[in-house]
Amino acid sequence: MPLTFGPGRVSRFSVPLLGFGVFAVATNEFVLAGMLPHLEDSLHVSTAAAGQVVTVYALACAILGPVLATVTAAWSRRVVLLGAALVYLVGTVGAAVAPNYGLLLVAQAVAAAGTGLFVPVGASSGASLVPPEKRGRAIATVLTGFTAATAFGAPIGTAFGSRFGWRGTMWFVAALAVVGIVGLLTLVPRNIPVPPAESLRRRFVPLADPRVLTTLATTALAFTSVYVLYTYIADIFDGATGGSGGKTATLMFVLGVISIVGSYLAGIVTDRIGGRGVMAICLVWVAVCLALVQVFSGSFPASVGFIAVFAVACFSMSAPQQHRLIGLNPPLASVLVSLHSSILYVAIALAGAIGGAGLSIGGSGSLGYIAAVIAVLGLAFSELAHRLTRRRAAAVVTGPAEPAQEATTVTS
Repeated sequence: MPLTFGPGRVSRFSVPLLGFGVFAVATNEFVLAGMLPHLEDSLHVSTAAAGQVVTVYALACAILGPVLATVTAAWSRRVVLLGAALVYLVGTVGAAVAPNYGLLLVAQAVAAAGTGLFVPVGASSGASLVPPEKRGRAIATVLTGFTAATAFGAPIGTAFGSRFGWRGTMWFVAALAVVGIVGLLTLVPRNIPVPPAESLRRRFVPLADPRVLTTLATTALAFTSVYVLYTYIADIFDGATGGSGGKTATLMFVLGVISIVGSYLAGIVTDRIGGRGVMAICLVWVAVCLALVQVFSGSFPASVGFIAVFAVACFSMSAPQQHRLIGLNPPLASVLVSLHSSILYVAIALAGAIGGAGLSIGGSGSLGYIAAVIAVLGLAFSELAHRLTRRRAAAVVTGPAEPAQEATTVTS
């Protein structure tokens, strides 16, 4: 049954509220990156072990999100959103009161299940609440909450934690979730259209295409390199911040704000030169910055300047990668974008694991070099994906026509 867009049926605040919900559930994913020293002292674990809190959260999002989305595909969208928010809240509160490291990991996995379900359902629900000609803007509004979690939620939570401890940060994040739940109950309508259900098998069909696999591998490597620095930012810049949570929060804030601008500019440039060109620029930019991070990590002003330069490119790679994926198979755009989102979670998990291993073996000084190598590997896979795309396009031109669902563009 189509949704009626009459007065009183859909609040003009419904879509922004969904964006706030994404902001609330995504903040937990990033906020503990600035709290690793506090976790070490409180739970008596190493920095590498503390970093696995981020790894577990991201892995749970990547694995449980698609499964729960499939299981709840036929449910009321409002019920799913409220359920996801409540699961997230339970996990976050559990983390705040967790007496030991093991239970903290379990609680974070529960919270992550809520995040992994809420974000894609929130985006699709936002699109369903507006007329067709406004759906692109609605999705962008909802997903801006994810960027805002990096730019504002994590730095605010880190600053809060520097005064009240990491458990205080978790209570702060839980309070955001409560506000979001109240908003869902009051501003999101009950009759959001339910999209056609998609099986798990259909979600993974595109992975049989080598072009898709190499493009997703590019995304995984590119963002793993970025999140190595983000996850261990407190340790990498400890010489500049002196362990100050406020200064670490400032670095995270600068990174987040400039990243928003960089992402917007990357979208414009992608429309002009294509995703491959933008990825090449960003990956070279990121690799050079990461290789030089040790030069700037001893002074706070120099660190702020470094972060500002790094931020221009570090989170600007999502738009060109989505552009490339959709161009590979436009009829499966929604599935491809969903895979892209899952791969981002995998990248966060890999960054926590690889960075933790690097920290244990070579110390914080080695992390920039490790991340730079990963970025260079990402560039290699990006070029491989481009070659495979061109090769398929040439085969289509010279061979028999393929079915419509295999349509290929060559502007990637």
